Amino acid sequence: MRFKKIYIEITNSCNFDCSFCFKTSRPKKFMSVAEFKLIVDKIRPFTNYIYLHVLGEPLLHPQLDEILTIAGDSGLYINITTNGSLLERKKEILLRHSIRQINISLHDAEENIPKDKWNEYLQSSLDFATEQAENTYICLRLWNTTNKKSAEFNALCFEKMGVAFNLSSEFLHQETTGNGLKLSDHIFLQRSPRFEWPDETHIGEQIKKTCYALRDHIAILSDGQVVPCCLDADANMKLGDIFTENLADILDTRRAKDIKLGFEQHKVVEPICATCGFSSHL
Repeated sequence: MRFKKIYIEITNSCNFDCSFCFKTSRPKKFMSVAEFKLIVDKIRPFTNYIYLHVLGEPLLHPQLDEILTIAGDSGLYINITTNGSLLERKKEILLRHSIRQINISLHDAEENIPKDKWNEYLQSSLDFATEQAENTYICLRLWNTTNKKSAEFNALCFEKMGVAFNLSSEFLHQETTGNGLKLSDHIFLQRSPRFEWPDETHIGEQIKKTCYALRDHIAILSDGQVVPCCLDADANMKLGDIFTENLADILDTRRAKDIKLGFEQHKVVEPICATCGFSSHL
């Protein structure tokens, strides 16, 4: 079995505290370089693409340079999702490595950065995007379109983007799907409603659905737990431990097989999946 991508959470620590983000019960952890190397060695036969994110801010990792070197030397295509606050500080490290795509979640800044610093944050993010775009795809994310309180922040985002890329307000506000709106070569704007994480404490009613979990991706949390998807941030559907088991054996467990077969038959097997709004509905 080969996956389109595998998520690797190199840390679940974050310098932001977003109201919409999942609050994990797992202890805070930074994956060691040795642990990351072990994971890369074990997943290399299963994918060409890794995404350094589940929870946490990957640019916080003190050994980010070493981690990116290991991934690059292994021939993996690297994708990173960041809140953007550390881009300037970690710019030289990021520029040294071949990174396929960097997703900058601009919406994270609204409630974590003082209003009088919004302009500075956005300008720094756009400057980084422009500088890095020659070698990397940049996706600027505004995943807050259903939040009325975000209107002022979003207006500033659109204003700054218009100036940076010489684009009209009408162009920036047009509806898009898929990869989003192309702002410049290798730079895209992706807008979406505010995302709600699945929650095992809720009662889910989505009993007929299909999903990409275990079909095109899995996730590995910072403590080594393997889960079916990047939204199982508390390991409710733990399949195994990558530090002590082989990935082939983990994917061959009864639980993994049942989840995958269930989605192939448009059936929800795990209760938490019935609360998830990110799956593909029938």
